[in-house]
Amino acid sequence: MSRIALQLLFRRVLLAIPILLCVSALVFVILRLLPADPVAMSLPPGATAEDLAKLRQAFGLDRSIPEQYLIWLGKLLTGDFGGSIYFRRPVLDLVSKALPATIELVFLGLVLGVALGVAGGLAMFAWRGRAGEQVLDLGTSGLMAIPEFLWAILLILVFGVALPILPFIGRLSPGLSLPPPVTGFLLLDSAITLRLDVLGSALRHMVLPATALAIGLAPLVMRVLRSSLMEVIQEDYITQARLRGIPEHTILVRHALKNAALPTISLIGVQGGFMFGGTVLVEMIFAFPGMGNLMVDAVRNHDLPVIQVVGLVYCVLVLAINAVVDVVYLMANPKLRTA
Repeated sequence: MSRIALQLLFRRVLLAIPILLCVSALVFVILRLLPADPVAMSLPPGATAEDLAKLRQAFGLDRSIPEQYLIWLGKLLTGDFGGSIYFRRPVLDLVSKALPATIELVFLGLVLGVALGVAGGLAMFAWRGRAGEQVLDLGTSGLMAIPEFLWAILLILVFGVALPILPFIGRLSPGLSLPPPVTGFLLLDSAITLRLDVLGSALRHMVLPATALAIGLAPLVMRVLRSSLMEVIQEDYITQARLRGIPEHTILVRHALKNAALPTISLIGVQGGFMFGGTVLVEMIFAFPGMGNLMVDAVRNHDLPVIQVVGLVYCVLVLAINAVVDVVYLMANPKLRTA
């Protein structure tokens, strides 16, 4: 990585600090203003007012909102994420188990969506002016008109019910034991420990939810890449390459695609951040044990410590993706490196 890229990454990290502080304060205050008592929701029906007061004091909910936030932020900076009111477990344990599952799902969905989008964009460009382009253009419009959660339901009905060839519940087949934890990521751990049965089962369970996420990304990549190629192909250096007798496919892959990919990279970064938000409903539909399921359970039970940390983690993930995309864009664009 070049010195300029490292400087850009360092600036992005510095800018992320005030953003995270603002997001954490906003989420914290909004949750405290909601007309619901998480402690009362977690107590059994026969609990007394004294039990309620003790539990509120234990979680620090008897203090003012600014004081609660400063105490929570101070503990957060020392690595103490607090304890869950509903699950009665450390929030860090809950997040550390759910986060790798969501990252793996988003990564597969992103890879699949980019692969389909790039292939479709090249096909639309190659078939420009012909019937194939019109068919693909109409198909992308139809794909974008259907939200991700509806694609998830349709995929379950087709490949899980009508043609029961893929599992659609959970993360592993019943009876399989988890491999020894090495990295925390199931796919990596199963590959490192040579648990190919676990690896195959995990991949099969991720095909449908990852495809539901990828379908939301692929049409956008196709359209942006096709439009960028249409602009780049009119440049003078493309005409000169043709005059030198370079084959059309070589011009497309080695010259046009490199410059046309720049807007696509920016799009992938933005949509990659949105994809983490899209996992909430997708994970619920597939009963996938990730951050989305954890967030829904926490919201349903008004578990404030879990909601706060999960919201902050989503913010960190989006900022991290944007920082990585900025670095990739800088490395791919010589004009920015010399500016």
